[in-house]
Amino acid sequence: MNIKQFIKQHRDEWKQLEHLIGVLQKRKNTYTAVEIEQFNRLYQKAAQNLSYCQTYFPKEEVTIYLNGLVSKSHNLLYKDQISSFKQIRHFFSTTFIGLLLGQWKAVATAMLLFVLGALGSFFSVLNDPLNMYTILPAEIAQNVDPTLLGSQDGAVDSALMSASIMTNNIQVAILAFAGGVTFGLLTVYVLIYNGIMIGALAALFWNYGKTYDFWAYIVPHGMVELTAIFIAGGAGLLMGYKLLVPGYFSRGFHLRQQAKRSVQLMLGTIPLFIIAGIIEGFITPAAISLEAKYFVALITVFGLILYMLIGKILSKRSLSNEL
Repeated sequence: MNIKQFIKQHRDEWKQLEHLIGVLQKRKNTYTAVEIEQFNRLYQKAAQNLSYCQTYFPKEEVTIYLNGLVSKSHNLLYKDQISSFKQIRHFFSTTFIGLLLGQWKAVATAMLLFVLGALGSFFSVLNDPLNMYTILPAEIAQNVDPTLLGSQDGAVDSALMSASIMTNNIQVAILAFAGGVTFGLLTVYVLIYNGIMIGALAALFWNYGKTYDFWAYIVPHGMVELTAIFIAGGAGLLMGYKLLVPGYFSRGFHLRQQAKRSVQLMLGTIPLFIIAGIIEGFITPAAISLEAKYFVALITVFGLILYMLIGKILSKRSLSNEL
C-alpha cells in the first residue's frame, strides 16, 4: 500500500479521533461509557497506524501527524495532571529543546541568511565607506560615531535601556516568526536586513580601527540575542516552507500544525531575550574593561551549550520513557 492509499483509507478515523479529543477536553472528566469505548477504539487504531507509518513511512508528514495525534490521545486519559510549575520546567528542559533539535536545519538556515546579509554589507562599506549612508537608516548613519564608543559607559539609565532593548528584540523576533504566514518572504527579509545592519556597522568600526572595541560591545548580549532571533526566524521559515510545499496535507492543516510548534519555539526564546536585555542594559554599557565584556560573552556561550546538552539528554530520556 502506498502512502496516498494509506491516508485515504484511514483519514476519516483520524478526523473522528481529533473531533472526539476536542469534545472530551472541553468536558474534562465527564465522559460517557460510549465515548470512552469509541475513544479507545480510535486511539488503538491510530496507534497501530503510527506503528505502521514509523516502519514504512518514517520521514513522511503523516508520521509526524499521527505521532502528535496519538500523544494527545494518550495525554487525555492516561497521564496524571501535573502542576503548572512542573509543566513550565518540563517545557524548558525537554519540550523546547526537543523541538529545537528537530528543526535545527531551519534555525541554521535563518543564521545563514543573517550572515549573508552581514557579509554583503560589510564588504560594501569596507570598499566604500559612503555606502553606509545608503545601507543604514539615516538616523543611525548620521549619529553613529566610532570615536565616541565607550565614552558614556556607566552614565546611562540601565533599567530603562534594558526594558527598551528587550521590547525591540522581541518585536524583531515576533516579526521574523509571523513572517512565516507570507510563505517565509517577510522572515527572509527581516533576517537579511538585520544582518545588513550589523555588517555595515562592523565595517564602519573596522575603518576606524575599532573592531576589537566594537565587538566587545556586541558579543556579550549578542550571542544570546542572535540565538533567540535565529530560533524565531527558523520557526517562521519552517512555517513558510510548509505552506509553500504542503505535500499530502492542505496548507490549512500545515498552518495549524506548524503554528503550534512555532509558537512553542517562540515561547522558548523569551528567557533568552530577557537574559540578553539584562546584559545589554546593565553589562554592555558598564564601566568595565573590554576583556571583562568578552569574558561575559564566553560565559553566555558556555551557558547556551550546557543548556542544549542537558536539554538533549533530558529530551531523549523523556522520549524513551514514553516509548
